[in-house]
Amino acid sequence: MVLAAGATAALAYLMEPVLDEIFLEKDRTLLIVVPVAVIGITLIRGVATYGQAVLMAFVGQRVIADLQSRVFAHILRFDLAFFQDTASGRLVSRLTNDVNMMRNAVSNALTGMVKDSLTLLFLVGVMFEKDWKLALIACVVFPIAIYPIAKLGRRMRKVSTSALNELGLFTARLNEAFQGARHVKAYNREDFEAERTDRLIESVFRLIFKSHRVRAVASPLMETLGGIFVAVLILYGGWQVIEGALTPGAFFAFVTAMLLAYRPLKALANLNASLQEGLAASQRVFDLLDTEPRIAEAPDARPLRVAGGAVALENVRFTYPNGVPALHDLSLDIPAGETVALVGPSGAGKSTVLNLIPRFYDVDEGAVRIDGLDVRAATIESLRDAVALVSQEAVLFDDTVRANIAYGRLDASEQDIQAAARAAGADSFIRELPNGYDTMIGEHGVKLSGGQRQRLSIARAMLKDAPILLLDEATSALDAESERQVQEALRRLMRGRTTLVIAHRLSTVQDANLIYVLEDGRLAESGTHRSLLAAGGVYARLHAMQFATDMAAE
Repeated sequence: MVLAAGATAALAYLMEPVLDEIFLEKDRTLLIVVPVAVIGITLIRGVATYGQAVLMAFVGQRVIADLQSRVFAHILRFDLAFFQDTASGRLVSRLTNDVNMMRNAVSNALTGMVKDSLTLLFLVGVMFEKDWKLALIACVVFPIAIYPIAKLGRRMRKVSTSALNELGLFTARLNEAFQGARHVKAYNREDFEAERTDRLIESVFRLIFKSHRVRAVASPLMETLGGIFVAVLILYGGWQVIEGALTPGAFFAFVTAMLLAYRPLKALANLNASLQEGLAASQRVFDLLDTEPRIAEAPDARPLRVAGGAVALENVRFTYPNGVPALHDLSLDIPAGETVALVGPSGAGKSTVLNLIPRFYDVDEGAVRIDGLDVRAATIESLRDAVALVSQEAVLFDDTVRANIAYGRLDASEQDIQAAARAAGADSFIRELPNGYDTMIGEHGVKLSGGQRQRLSIARAMLKDAPILLLDEATSALDAESERQVQEALRRLMRGRTTLVIAHRLSTVQDANLIYVLEDGRLAESGTHRSLLAAGGVYARLHAMQFATDMAAE
């Protein structure tokens, strides 16, 4: 950048000997030297301009790519409450729209500002060398332009922040509409969704158009100020030449330097708008980076060594971030290697208990222990390595069958992956797929049936081979035949593991070693299936209601 800026100023400087020595004095030697010098200077400027463009593009893109990676990794470390409170579309917008604006600011605005400022500095130096009085006049006009440009910049940042907020909402709306396409069509709400999205698109349009209007003011402002200065220059400079105080060559060199300075000066005025957009975007991105995850690892945390896998909740109290209380002084013991079921009406706190074990949330009071160690005293990685989760919603990725099974253990061999699939009752249907284990299953496993998706989830848990297994309504969304196949796979998965099962369908937990019945975040009763039925309490009432419902359905 220094070489490119210096070469530009050198070209302006050469205009004095061109006019005075060659055209007026008819110096034959300089007639050869000056053109050679011009060629050399332009060559240096060309190489330097290319070098600075490539190097600064690399630096700018590298900074943004590193920041994008850092933001994504930071987001993934947030607790579940953050993801429940923040629309995924808004997070996607931060990583795309916001970071793209920052990319433009770094690659174009910041690099352009450095280069143009250096060019302007060298050219102003030439102007002072040729005529300090004229140069002072230029330095008076330039600060006059700074105030309105700075004011435009502040307005630009405000408009850009509003536009980015609306773009985040727009991305979230698109995400909802595409993921809920089945229900949109089922309820004939295509027009409704289109109208809702149109209003957001119109809002984004107005804000972006407003930003372009603000940006467009800078160029004519600089044109007007430039015209005023040229008029003053011709008047004063022409008078100086006529009076003999300034040679035509010096005046011509000054005019050349001034005209060359106009381009970087105008560019700086326009770049300010891009910089303000980038600053608005960076504010949002760094606000996200400055947000600390609620679930943090203790400085003295140690790896969890699971011996038996016994889990205990001791006088646990928990309230969700939105202020809704979930658990009240709850104590549970889940013996090592046994299957324990959590049942109760909706909102009783069953899923909350399950989420506290791997520290998706932290307790407000009390403790959750595994083999006597408070989970908050264990490293998060070792804690979650000890736990496998199979939930009602089979979460699969738009990848191959093999990759989805191996997600629980990335270093697994092909033999281990296939063994896990066989144990989960999935190997037979996988081999019938077009490309077997290499078949792409689509977003959320959309190309598979519900039972097939669930068996892949079970295969993933089997491959992970964690000592503690959490089953959250793993069969509630399946038909009778799929449920039978999945239940067989689950029984194989549960052998030799400490298993906590959440189920609304009480028929699926009759064989559990122990059943805890929750109601309003408290322990209502506990025992085996038979003892709880005999007690005639909450469990017996739930069982009778389900039995009556099943009979009516038949």
